[in-house]
Amino acid sequence: MRLTIPEEIRSAEDVLSQKDQILNTAQNDARRTKSVADDELRERLNSNELVTQAETRAAETVRDAEERITRMLQQSEAEALSRKTEADAYALRSLRAMEVELGKLSGSVRKGIEVLAEQTASNMNSRRYAEEEEAAAGMLR
Repeated sequence: MRLTIPEEIRSAEDVLSQKDQILNTAQNDARRTKSVADDELRERLNSNELVTQAETRAAETVRDAEERITRMLQQSEAEALSRKTEADAYALRSLRAMEVELGKLSGSVRKGIEVLAEQTASNMNSRRYAEEEEAAAGMLR
């Protein structure tokens, strides 16, 4: 029995020394696993933050583009209205100038008609007078 006790003591000492080594190894493995999990968690959080930041930037970019498009459309509509107004004003001025010119031409045409009518009437009266004179002279002969 004496021999068995020392051997059991040695076995117990071996188990105790292995226990410390196993605990140290387990603690190291646990620290490593926790560190890897923490790193993974940070990466996922950072990835989520990056995705969130990217989505926010994309939304801002779209909003800015829509605002620019709206401003450009408003500016284009204002310019189109201004050009139309200017074109209408030009057309109105041109039509009024033509109306004045047509009035002058109409007056000239009216005067020409009056002069020709007087000359025609005068010539007709003169011809009748001449015919009457000839007829009267023929009678006298």
